Amino acid sequence: MQAITVGDRAAGAAGLTLSDIPHPHGAENDVVVRVHAAGFTPGELDWPGTWTDRAGRDRTPSVPGHELSGVVTELGYGTTGLTVGQRVFGIADWTRDGSLAEYTAVEARNLAPLPADIDHTVAAAVPISGLTAWQGLFDHAELKTGQTLLIHGAAGGVGSIAVQLAHELGAHVIGTGRAADREAALGLGADAFVDLRADRLEEVGEVDVVFDAIGGEVLERSAPLVRAGGTLVTIVGPPKVWPADGRAIFFLVEPDRFRLADLAERVRSGRLKPIIGAVQPLAEVPSAFAPDRRVPGKIIIRVTEGG
Repeated sequence: MQAITVGDRAAGAAGLTLSDIPHPHGAENDVVVRVHAAGFTPGELDWPGTWTDRAGRDRTPSVPGHELSGVVTELGYGTTGLTVGQRVFGIADWTRDGSLAEYTAVEARNLAPLPADIDHTVAAAVPISGLTAWQGLFDHAELKTGQTLLIHGAAGGVGSIAVQLAHELGAHVIGTGRAADREAALGLGADAFVDLRADRLEEVGEVDVVFDAIGGEVLERSAPLVRAGGTLVTIVGPPKVWPADGRAIFFLVEPDRFRLADLAERVRSGRLKPIIGAVQPLAEVPSAFAPDRRVPGKIIIRVTEGG
C-alpha cells in the first residue's frame, strides 16, 4: 500500500516521502481502517512519538498523521463495538504509524461510528480539533454561559471549533488572529476580533478564560488579562507566565468516543461546521506540511475516493 513516510528528523517536511509499505496488521483490540481522508498537525514532526515507540525505541520510517475517517476492513482479536464495513472516524495512536496512508491500524476505542451523511473530508477535520476545543473549554477551563472568552487563533482548525462551541454556550467570545481572519472568526460567532498585528491586545480588558493555540509572546501577554479566579488554557506548551490570581493549564488531547459521537451529531445538525482550508491528495502531503503554508482552518488529505 502507499503511505507518506518520514525517516530523517533533521530534514523536517522535506523528508516526507510517498512510499510503498506493508499492509498493517490489526493487533488485539485494533481495527484496520481503509483511510478515505486524513488530517495532520504541522508540528507533529517535532513530537517524540513520531520517531519512537512507547518504549523509546526508534520506529522510523514512520507514517505521520493522527486524524482519520474511513471504513473498517479488519478486526483484531477481541475487538468489539465496531464491525467490518462500518464507517468510522477518530484519532490514530501517537506512537504508531498514523493516518497518512491507504490503511492504518487503530485502537477501536479511539474511533466512533460516522453517520452516512457526513463526508469523510469533513469528518477528518473533527477529531483532534474538535476534542481539543471541547476539552480545553469545558473540561479544563470549565467555561460557563455569560463568561468572557479570548480565543487566540480563532480561524484555525482548533480555534474555529472553539469559537462555535463557546458561541452556542452563550459565552462572550473575542477572537484573535491576522487581519485576514477577521470575517471568518466573526462569521463563526465571535462577538469581537483583535488583529494581533494592528490592534493592542491589552485593550481587550479582563476575561474569564483565555484559550490559546498560538503560544509565544501572545500567550505571555495574555496572562495579565485573566481576571481573579479565571483560567488560561494553552495547547502549545507549558506556559512561562501565569495569571496573578488564576490558573494556567497546558494539556494534550485525549481520545473520547462518546464526545466524538456528540461532535458528529453537531456536524449533522449544522450546529458545528469544521473549516476546511484545502483538500489535497496523498502525494501532495509534503507541500501541505511546509512551514510557510497558511490556510484558514484545516488542510485535509483525500486518500481514497468514495465511501
